[in-house]
Amino acid sequence: MDLVSQTTKRALEASLKKLLLQKPLNKITINDITEDCGVNRMTFYYHFKDIYDLVDWIMVEDAAKALEGRQSFENWTDAFLDILHQVQDNKVLVMNVYRSVSREQLEQYLYKLLDHMLRDFVDRSAQGFTVQDSDKQFIIDFYKYALVGMALEWIRKDMKEDPVRMTERLNVLLHGNLEQALRRFRTDRSPADLDD
Repeated sequence: MDLVSQTTKRALEASLKKLLLQKPLNKITINDITEDCGVNRMTFYYHFKDIYDLVDWIMVEDAAKALEGRQSFENWTDAFLDILHQVQDNKVLVMNVYRSVSREQLEQYLYKLLDHMLRDFVDRSAQGFTVQDSDKQFIIDFYKYALVGMALEWIRKDMKEDPVRMTERLNVLLHGNLEQALRRFRTDRSPADLDD
């Protein structure tokens, strides 16, 4: 993608985010965005088919930015807390998407972030023994759906609970479980491991 196209998309994103501070997503028109951005409607349609396409692009871009450097976290709780903070930083957009017909976009955004994050931790935790890829994905999916469910409920309640407190509580509940699950699925375990 060329620099002009990227710059135009970023300008449309900035206009949408600015307008969201004034009114809900379902009340914003393409005309509102193009007027605020100083471009014509054809420019908008050159890049996006509708406002939800723009929202989808914003979330994909934000997910890509959020994933940069994710491996630097020591454990999944620190990475999950970072994701919650990023959601909070984009609260106006997230709440508008959550309350609109495009709630599924928000779920997909969270699934993408958590799948990538959990895959990294599963791969690190399974070093030294063998677990089939399908079993790893099963474990990733289980935790991903649980954590996305918790995040969506937190968003539904207007992000009132402190993300640090929420992550600490999840850590108490799930501490060590991911590693234990991997050990239970290992293909190279001995009969003594069956009691794990």
